[in-house]
Amino acid sequence: MGIYLDSADPDDARRAQQLVFVEGITTNPKLISQTGQFGLDVLSDLVEIFDGHVFYQVTGATVEARTDEAWQAYKIRPDKVIIKVPTTTENLAMVSRLVPAGIECAMTAVYSPAQAYLAAQVRASFIIPYVNRMTRQIGDTAMGVIRDMVRVLEDTQTQVLAGSFTTVDEVTATLLCGVPHVTMSLDLIKALGEHELSRQAIEDFARYATGPNIDV
Repeated sequence: MGIYLDSADPDDARRAQQLVFVEGITTNPKLISQTGQFGLDVLSDLVEIFDGHVFYQVTGATVEARTDEAWQAYKIRPDKVIIKVPTTTENLAMVSRLVPAGIECAMTAVYSPAQAYLAAQVRASFIIPYVNRMTRQIGDTAMGVIRDMVRVLEDTQTQVLAGSFTTVDEVTATLLCGVPHVTMSLDLIKALGEHELSRQAIEDFARYATGPNIDV
């Protein structure tokens, strides 16, 4: 099981690195555009800042352009870069050629168990469903779809790395569906470790910390 930072901000990457338990970084075209830099330049910075894997999404207009972009990104740090590829039939075929060549890939924007099944057939390392977006689009059935994706991928090398979270409760519900990996903003990662009752207990204990008889 692993937790990933969903950001292209170098400062976020540095803070996540200090948290130690964050395994990697996922980026997407929107997050990269917010930096004001070219995608491959952002990727070059992130792989130097962060010890774990960094996911980079290809955006070329054709299969040939996306393939070239995947190779360019991969060559920046072959030991760290994972290529994110939006899920379509032609992109699945592209990944089936990239993976045997040594490029680790993740299929993103996965919305159905059938897509998850095909991702496993082309030996993608991860599928990335968008939890909050899916919930807004199809309602309460979203978690059932996520659960079915997990079941379809049992006994395969492909794992679910869920993203698109806005609350701690969404993250928890997704984990309870059997999803092993989640990616989210730095603020949400920090929120996972907080609870108002934990803070209250700490404050209660603090009243006894300087007394002669500390009973915890």
